[in-house]
Amino acid sequence: MISYLEQMGVEYVFGVPGGAIEPLYNAIARNLRHGGNLNQIVARHEAGAAFMADGYARETGKIGVCVATSGPGATNLLTAVATAYSNNIPMLVITGQPALPSFGKQTLQESSCTGIDVLGMFRHCTRYNSLVSHPQQLECKLLAALQHATRSPAGPVHLSIPVDVFRAPATKRAPPYDMGSLLRPAALIDPDAVETLRGILASARKILILVGNGCGDSIHSILQFAQIKGATFITTSEGKGLVSPQHPLYRGVFGFGGHATAEEASHAPSVDVILAVGTSMGEWDTGGWNASLLNGRLVHIADTEEHLARTPMARFHLRGNVRAIFDRLVERIPEPDQRNVPSVMGARAPGDRPALGWHPSDALDSMDAYCSDATPIKPQRLMKELGALFPHGTRFLADAGNSIAWAIHCLEPRDRRMGERRMSGDRPRGPGKRRSAGGWLRLTSQFAPMGWAIGAAIGTAAANPDVPVVCITGDGSMLMNGQELSVAVAEQQCVIFVVLNDGALGMVKHGQRLCGAEQIGFALPPTDFAAISRALGGRGYTIHSAADIQALDIKSICTYPGPTLLDVYIDPEEVPPIGSRLRVLQEGV
Repeated sequence: MISYLEQMGVEYVFGVPGGAIEPLYNAIARNLRHGGNLNQIVARHEAGAAFMADGYARETGKIGVCVATSGPGATNLLTAVATAYSNNIPMLVITGQPALPSFGKQTLQESSCTGIDVLGMFRHCTRYNSLVSHPQQLECKLLAALQHATRSPAGPVHLSIPVDVFRAPATKRAPPYDMGSLLRPAALIDPDAVETLRGILASARKILILVGNGCGDSIHSILQFAQIKGATFITTSEGKGLVSPQHPLYRGVFGFGGHATAEEASHAPSVDVILAVGTSMGEWDTGGWNASLLNGRLVHIADTEEHLARTPMARFHLRGNVRAIFDRLVERIPEPDQRNVPSVMGARAPGDRPALGWHPSDALDSMDAYCSDATPIKPQRLMKELGALFPHGTRFLADAGNSIAWAIHCLEPRDRRMGERRMSGDRPRGPGKRRSAGGWLRLTSQFAPMGWAIGAAIGTAAANPDVPVVCITGDGSMLMNGQELSVAVAEQQCVIFVVLNDGALGMVKHGQRLCGAEQIGFALPPTDFAAISRALGGRGYTIHSAADIQALDIKSICTYPGPTLLDVYIDPEEVPPIGSRLRVLQEGV
């Protein structure tokens, strides 16, 4: 198992050790002693380990690996594995079991089919799920699992391995199969369907492109297509991180936390084709299944039938490799006179507007709050400062709750070249690679557990120690999963945790108010998160205003070998942009 993971270029296994999984940790230790490259990172909770594997996979494009012992170790993984499943993150999940002869005898932490059936629990949130009951099965089932994890639709796979099977001697010294060949992604394309699409696009007066998070490795071709055709584009919330908000053809985020300008673009009478690309078209991506998208103007391009099945009203469906499709489209479209095409690459001073009159500030609900010097700091102003403060190539991860809503709506990076070329600090890809599902902003929608970003930020930093990683999270999420900060201490990772401290489960509080519900169950006690960070071995700063942020020594923070926590006391009365979510809750659509 270790040999195959090394052959794929995997550098870390994230987990919590225990008796039933100990043989795997022994193998890692022996391999390291003999010069191997696969190491392990110990999480503080198994869910944190799987969130770390999620972050690692997004950053590298490789498979994330998380491990846990039997019983509670395995069940603690479930929420994080379900999150990876709903977001199509390739992940290998390995759990231990007691020895086979002890099945059914109520041995300690038994989780076999005769007791607490972990295999049954994982069945509905994995792409492949199997008990390895004999040593001879291991290689075959491992290869099958890895292929299911990385082929479309990607997702987590689970192997449950009894401790006596793990202890059996290996029969081979080296893997006989080349994982690079076995896992090489297929550039699937339907030439006839692409020709049909080309005809639709040729007759369109105006095209609007909806960029989803499945466009990670094809974004350059998509933006090239948009520029040649003069098509404006909007993004889903998860697609935002793949582009620069400064791009002159960009019109904002559609859906959860999004912008009125994006919805206006979808309503424009001149638009007769809406090209939805690499998106699942779920609640978040469509603003609660908004009719301005879901109509006969829609053309849906995706690499999985699961996504296409959600748009039966579309004018045309095209399933295939998104990058191959857009490469083919671009090849056959004549280049326009580039003197008349606006470019995102040209340098301009902050505040200058590009040729088409677009500026990211046009999309914001409240410029007053975005520029406010009030104390406590407005969350909109906090996002403005974070975007300006951190250097080119910084990875931002936003957690479930108000953190994700404010980041989607207000956060802009310093780097204006996203989508035009590979991110600065990106590392060479290893064998068995997939294209990264990353970008400058990373979110988790669909299942959306609190605390995801805390673990995922640590996995991101493990994958790429050359760039700062900023985790934007809430006080509720920090109280739920904040213990993982001590992993960043142990691993000497430059992770900056930005805690939006408003003494509440903010989305619950504001949701109750906006819906006219009872005000109950949202309050949190006053908590000094900066002090908690220092107690765990990190650094901590208390922030009340924009001036406090501007006074930080950002160079020192971004080069410090360990985590830094910014405990930001935000204005608790600022209402987050969560209107589409509340409409779904109230109307039950």
